[in-house]
Amino acid sequence: MPRHALDLAPFRGLRYVDPDVDRFIDDGFDVSPLLAPPYDIPDAREARELQRSDPHNAARVTLPFELTRESNPRYRAAAALLRRWVRDGVLAQDPDPALYVYEQITPGGVRQRGLIGALDLDSPVRPHEDVAETPVQDRFRLMRATHANLEPIFLVYRGGGGAASRAAESPSREPLLTTRAGDGSQHSLWALTRPDTITEVRADLAGRSALIADGHHRYAAYRKLHHSEPDPIWHRGLVMLVDSDTHPPHLGAIHRVLPGAETGPLLERARSVARVDPVTTLTPEVEGPGVVVAAPDGSAHLVHGFDERSLAARRPDRSARWRNLPTSVLHEILLPLWDVTEEQVRMVHDSPGEAVAAAHDDDGTAVIVPPLSVDQVYAVADRGELTPRKSTSFGPKPRTGLVMRLLDRPSEEPWSTEPSAHTPP
Repeated sequence: MPRHALDLAPFRGLRYVDPDVDRFIDDGFDVSPLLAPPYDIPDAREARELQRSDPHNAARVTLPFELTRESNPRYRAAAALLRRWVRDGVLAQDPDPALYVYEQITPGGVRQRGLIGALDLDSPVRPHEDVAETPVQDRFRLMRATHANLEPIFLVYRGGGGAASRAAESPSREPLLTTRAGDGSQHSLWALTRPDTITEVRADLAGRSALIADGHHRYAAYRKLHHSEPDPIWHRGLVMLVDSDTHPPHLGAIHRVLPGAETGPLLERARSVARVDPVTTLTPEVEGPGVVVAAPDGSAHLVHGFDERSLAARRPDRSARWRNLPTSVLHEILLPLWDVTEEQVRMVHDSPGEAVAAAHDDDGTAVIVPPLSVDQVYAVADRGELTPRKSTSFGPKPRTGLVMRLLDRPSEEPWSTEPSAHTPP
């Protein structure tokens, strides 16, 4: 394999087996009650509902029960629980190393397929979004305690329908499982174990690079472990790799809610740096960077037409493409103008209506942010730049719990050095 190739290796997946015969349905074991969204999607209430929904739900290890504590016991508790599930046969490793084909079909009928494997962390992978240290440390501690990659990060690459993409589109065997989640989405998993197929896939990927779609904090934790731990077991991380030429991902928007912020004064201040025009829709067409500022009653104004020279003067170190992102003008110009810090901002994914409803509940103001395109993200990342945090919401995101990865060796028991801990209730 060439140095700094995009190197995706097979591994022995850790998967749910049959912890409860009552879960068998007509066509086999129903794994859907055990799956969860990526760890950073549920809020505290939703996370606890997931954890209480089933004693083996994946959220019980990806989000240890003591959600507000930063101390190490919760990570040890997650490690002990994972160890118990392996010991009790709830989870088991597949007998042969494989690359896994993962298909998602959304309730709206959008189909996405990708390859799940163990990525060499010296591979050419570009982030597109900045990270915060606290969630990086959180994932770092969890991975180090559990000796596992519990959920794949989501990478996209320009594959042009090459051998890797073709292998994902036409696995020769029946799926290991197919299940339907509570939201109506369908999830299927296949194992690619033929040496010739794996060789073709890896050869095709070797000349390519990838972009992080979702999982920047987990990838940063991978890299932190890679550089801080001498053991080579930390030199790879679990990823799902999707050819964006074959399956263009959906890019949703992430809107902002400013609790307690009165809309009128915000608009008055915005007029000093941009045009402010009333609009009848929360998602108007706009050329150039712009956002919609919405009051709790739903009345809305488009803030746009920012002065290019002012943008350039504020961030001369950034390209014109970066400066013209809607989140760039929001974070670099509007939030400072409004005396709002990022810590005060609440995030709402995808739905402008939900953002306005949240603003109503918080006696505040919603800022509706238009979604970026895949080409915009690639263009910024290709220049080595990072978008402001929470600029994109790539989807569909991989479901947690379908396949995990233990960082072990065949001749070793990966749990022998882990401290015992009380299992969360």
